[in-house]
Amino acid sequence: MTDPQLRLVPATERDVGLILWFIQQLALYEKASEQVTATEDLLRQNLFGSRPYAEVIIAYVRHNPTPDQPSAVESPAGFALYFHNFSTWVGRPGLYLEDLFVCSEYRGLGIGKRLLAQLASIARERQCGRMEWVVLDWNEPSIQFYQSLGAEQLKEWIINRVSGKALEHLASL
Repeated sequence: MTDPQLRLVPATERDVGLILWFIQQLALYEKASEQVTATEDLLRQNLFGSRPYAEVIIAYVRHNPTPDQPSAVESPAGFALYFHNFSTWVGRPGLYLEDLFVCSEYRGLGIGKRLLAQLASIARERQCGRMEWVVLDWNEPSIQFYQSLGAEQLKEWIINRVSGKALEHLASL
């Protein structure tokens, strides 16, 4: 690859298949492929329907022409899916990064950093009080990457999750 250029764009409804593919690739990386139940229809409804619940930015790498490839080629290289939460203590919305993924062949080119910088810019424009995300405790490369950008790990907070039958039970109380 010679001198790639990066383009970050908000996803549109026509990107649903690509978004699902990125989600599946992330799940494969996290050794949790069997947990993906998302479909193109669900993503279309929940990302681009009458009430969008999240937003997506897609990173494309443009490869300059070479003797073997006389015209420029653009390839999807990564994505970030995010949504807003709210901090009662800060009294402002926050930006929550649900997923960040860069394809293995494009890692080390600064794509993850550019995606995070774009999200930080969006958070600042929208007057968010903070930006948050989680990282798996075994994912040392990502932990080190996030720390290098100034992210603070909040070890005193424990994520709680209710899903499946437990969610149904809780809702019926």
